[in-house]
Amino acid sequence: MIPLAQTRPPFSPSPSPSFPPSVLAASQEGLAEVLATLAEAVDAAGAARRPAGPIPAGAPADVLAAAAETLGPAELPAEGLGAKAALQLLATVLLEQGIDLSHPRAAAHLQAPSLSVAVAADTLAAAGNASLDTYDSGPSGIAVERWLIGALIRLAGLGERADGVLTPGGSLSNLMGLLLARDAAALRRGIDARREGVAALPGPVVFCSELAHFSTHRACAALGLGEAAVHPVPVDGRRRMRPEALAAALAELGPDRTPIAVVATAGTTDFGSIDPLPEIAEIASGHGMWMHVDAAYGFGALFSDRLADRLAGLELADSVTLDLHKIGWQPAAASVLLVSDTTAFTSLDREVAYLNPVDDSEAGFDGLLGRSLQTTRRPDAVKAAATLLTYGREGLGRMVDVCHDLARHAERRILAEPELELVAPAELTTVVFRYRTADPRRSDELNGALRRRLLESGAALIGRTEVEQRVCLKFTLLNPTATTDDIDGLVDTVLDAGRTCERLIEEGAA
Repeated sequence: MIPLAQTRPPFSPSPSPSFPPSVLAASQEGLAEVLATLAEAVDAAGAARRPAGPIPAGAPADVLAAAAETLGPAELPAEGLGAKAALQLLATVLLEQGIDLSHPRAAAHLQAPSLSVAVAADTLAAAGNASLDTYDSGPSGIAVERWLIGALIRLAGLGERADGVLTPGGSLSNLMGLLLARDAAALRRGIDARREGVAALPGPVVFCSELAHFSTHRACAALGLGEAAVHPVPVDGRRRMRPEALAAALAELGPDRTPIAVVATAGTTDFGSIDPLPEIAEIASGHGMWMHVDAAYGFGALFSDRLADRLAGLELADSVTLDLHKIGWQPAAASVLLVSDTTAFTSLDREVAYLNPVDDSEAGFDGLLGRSLQTTRRPDAVKAAATLLTYGREGLGRMVDVCHDLARHAERRILAEPELELVAPAELTTVVFRYRTADPRRSDELNGALRRRLLESGAALIGRTEVEQRVCLKFTLLNPTATTDDIDGLVDTVLDAGRTCERLIEEGAA
């Protein structure tokens, strides 16, 4: 047998690295260089033809084609452009064909403009590229997330046993909340849903408002409960779940059904309506049922002294979804799931030899793997923590109040315009309305055409929804730098577009 050492080729040193340390953002010189290069690229792209409104004018196909033309052929170049040229190219595309959420006439969705400090902090987090699954993947990121979760728990009024985790969005937070609720309901029947699945779980039912976010249905489908498990509960005149209707629905359940959870909404997407949380919590508790609160939109009201009491009863929830990329002004995504008892995360526990062996965990070298459906998870808490530390509750509360004031002003202006009809007043920062038409039969057609006309002109971004089978328009106002004059200009733009559309429809009919 030939000795192993004799089979190895002689050692020769590797060539010197061909890339300088500055190509890596984690190095101090690398981060400084890339930020300087980005600033140069943005300056160089300053001559880009920025849209006059919040979105580029033109038909969608033309806008997308213009962006594609700037980018060039969709193929990997053999030789790179270099950092400055690449960043300048992308900056040009993003400026010329992008959306400007800071524009005062951007009012379409729950899509807030990002705070500058949050973007800066997010850049720092991205440069480090830490992950939160294990201690040795990023201890500082773990510490920042634990700090943020603690601050949000106290803001929500949850108890000492509460816990939480950041997720990639409100839909995923709702999914996780219902996952924990499903597993808790299964255990009450002696079923380990994590190991055995849900086939043995008889007749699962999830209650929610008829106006609840569609992610409740999607979560039930993904969790094996089926969308048919969702039982919509009627709402009252303020578009809030009716507790007596929930109690009646529960009373009708037979022993062959398994109540999984009731999902209360604190801030419906269209109306900002908040379900009566204390009454719902009492009913859920009386039936030993999990209460999940989807406060993706409404949680930010807790920053405001004026609006915080609208979320009374939130502290009674078993789990809460909140999105800081809505009322919180964070770069997406920055969603959080809070739970009232940290043991709720037990069903997510995992012991993986290469990540969190028991002896490492017992020695304190543990991460957050057991609180999430994700493994690698970026430190999104950094940007949110920077925001809370920068502005505090009072500063963020003033931003909330400004946006609420703008919505109330829009409501008053709509009521003052004979051509407009107020459909739903401002509970938080949304206002739903319609443009009135001389021929009511053409009202849906005109309101749809009005929004598309604004989109194609690039003049304004407003939302669209359907209320009682009628096409409606919506302002979602999340820009704390906007003014009442801006809102007046937005309403005037809508009126001008409505008049033009009505004339064109009449001419077409003639």
